[in-house]
Amino acid sequence: MSEENQIEGEDQPHLLLVDDDPTFTRVMARAMNRRGLRVSIAGSAEEGFALAEQDLPDYAVLDLKMDGDSGLVLLPKLLALDPEMRVVILTGYSSIATAVEAIKRGACNYLCKPADADDVLTALVSEHADLDSLVPENPMSVDRLQWEHIQRVLAEHDGNISATARALGMHRRTLQRKLQKRPVRR
Repeated sequence: MSEENQIEGEDQPHLLLVDDDPTFTRVMARAMNRRGLRVSIAGSAEEGFALAEQDLPDYAVLDLKMDGDSGLVLLPKLLALDPEMRVVILTGYSSIATAVEAIKRGACNYLCKPADADDVLTALVSEHADLDSLVPENPMSVDRLQWEHIQRVLAEHDGNISATARALGMHRRTLQRKLQKRPVRR
């Protein structure tokens, strides 16, 4: 999968993008290619580490929460391959605790989704993470986080309400009632 998203030429900086959202990775890879980076894509931490061993990246953008190992688990493994690698942790589930943990483990920055290519590029090349801006002033509400989580689990189960309800540990009718409500804005 990574070959289709690479621009020819070894002199370009190499970015490893590890995220389990294929739409996000496709859009971000295209945007980073336009900004002069050669991009490799991985859908899991394990796949990302294997790609990094084959072709050492200059930069890496890691999703915090993925199936299997998280970005926080992959981070020190990548830095063991190259301590000079610039790594940004990207997440839709921001918290001060995970931001601090990411920086402690060696991330150069921590961004909250949604982040565009310019935000990511700035985070990769900036000297120091701005700890005050790591977590947004008004993070998502608990209701919005719950709605996002339900939508993600529903997508993982291909829209199957019964399987989603089992995975979430709730009754099917309760899930159906939650799905009938409009999404919370923030």
